[in-house]
Amino acid sequence: MTVLQERPVCTVATDPGTPPAADDVQTRLARLAALRRQAHDGPTPAATEAQRAKGKLTARERIALLLDEDSFTEVEALRRHRAQGFGLESKKPYTDGVITGWGTVHGRTVFVYAHDFRIFGGALGEAHAQKIHKIMDMALAAGAPLVSLNDGAGARIQEGVTALAGYGGIFQRNTKASGVIPQISVMLGPCAGGAAYSPALTDFVFMVRDIAQMFITGPDVVQAVTGEKITQNGLGGADVHSAVSGVSHFAYDDEQTCLEDVRYLLSFLPANNRELPPPTPGDDPADRRNDPLRHLVPADGNHPYDMREVIEEIVDDGEYFEVQPGWAGNLLCLLARLDGHVVGIVANQPQYLAGVLDINASEKAARFVQMCDAFNIPLVTLVDVPGFLPGVDQEHEGIIRHGAKLLYAYCNATVPRIQLILRKAYGGAYIVMDSRSIGADLSYAWPTNEIAVMGAEGAANVIFRRDINAAEDPDAVRAQKIKEYKNELMHPYYAAERGLVDDVIDPAETRPVLIRALAMLRDKHADLPARKHGNQPA
Repeated sequence: MTVLQERPVCTVATDPGTPPAADDVQTRLARLAALRRQAHDGPTPAATEAQRAKGKLTARERIALLLDEDSFTEVEALRRHRAQGFGLESKKPYTDGVITGWGTVHGRTVFVYAHDFRIFGGALGEAHAQKIHKIMDMALAAGAPLVSLNDGAGARIQEGVTALAGYGGIFQRNTKASGVIPQISVMLGPCAGGAAYSPALTDFVFMVRDIAQMFITGPDVVQAVTGEKITQNGLGGADVHSAVSGVSHFAYDDEQTCLEDVRYLLSFLPANNRELPPPTPGDDPADRRNDPLRHLVPADGNHPYDMREVIEEIVDDGEYFEVQPGWAGNLLCLLARLDGHVVGIVANQPQYLAGVLDINASEKAARFVQMCDAFNIPLVTLVDVPGFLPGVDQEHEGIIRHGAKLLYAYCNATVPRIQLILRKAYGGAYIVMDSRSIGADLSYAWPTNEIAVMGAEGAANVIFRRDINAAEDPDAVRAQKIKEYKNELMHPYYAAERGLVDDVIDPAETRPVLIRALAMLRDKHADLPARKHGNQPA
């Protein structure tokens, strides 16, 4: 039970921590109201002003922006720590620096915890951790998403190893809930040391520029050890993690926009892995033709175009939510709807690095495919890929094992999977981008598709090297051999004739074809072999 006898940080006219002399109900209710006000208001007005001076909202203001109006139910608001020493015994604020509870987003239950930086800098102690453990257990038991609003200074040093053990309990629960309920981390302040591993274990990470940072060792330690001088934002700010490291999925300029997009993301996700994503009926006809697609994608494989424009033409009302838009731009991962039903779209982006697959793109797509598979989101893969990115750096940094992560993710996925080949589909990259041979349920292609081991130019140089070198006019012979190779092996119907493509379709029919196929696959059931778990590439 919560001990209320200790003196709280703040005082009111009558100390709410002192048992009342009278024993009537009204006195007890007044005392309860005073305790709740104290827990709600926080430590002092000065602490609140200090939070605002940093350009940050309070924890309760953040919760109010995240959840539907008046839907929040708090848990353990009167919890206080029991630690002794280093002055802690005289500072026992209610909530212990973290607000926990549940509410609704778009009318659906969501659990949340929010660090209150005004209390101990949001640092995690034993009681603080136990509150988080409890709300995580409740979210898992209820089968509802969990959102963490992170703004804390790490472990509470005064509480020693018990604070570290508290983090261990969070990590264990993050892992247990992985793939069972959606977990979203919103970074709204510092997150250093071991604390950064909890967001890394969750499905999505949001960050707000200037106020949020994540790193294992801070700038002072980095400078002391390596001599490198760098700011907190330069080391682990939102732009770094959303464009360089790939740790963060989204970056925003302000908290309001960030939390609005957290709500939007939740609209695409089911409550748990036993449910389908919520459908949203709309006015976009399922049989709407896509005539602009006949001209949007150039037939010449050397001409770039923006794959986002293709996606906008296909999906409901042209709306989608892109995941990690600032990282690995050669591959797009998006959530959208087709005929009101949520789909995950993985697509090469010819506008960036010609749409090749590299280490970062493989990592990005593999994680997205696994998330979609975990939460019953069908996958549509739009293919225009010239291969894997060649280079010494790519090979030495492990393109083989990183590319294998995407291959593993697709092969392991049991959700409905549809491949659509728009143009180029060369070599191992064609296989990895959810080809029929690795388990895609259906494969479609446009008449502009070119499926081959490699491009015609490279193939001709390999196959006909001797003929070309021996010719009086090598360029003319090379051009002739390239044409022969294209006519023999790279015409749009070669794969269809061999059953590796289910149909070659008119680009204008793309949307209705995909919608009909997804409707047929909606009740798909696929079992994996009995096993404890796979051993995916590292």
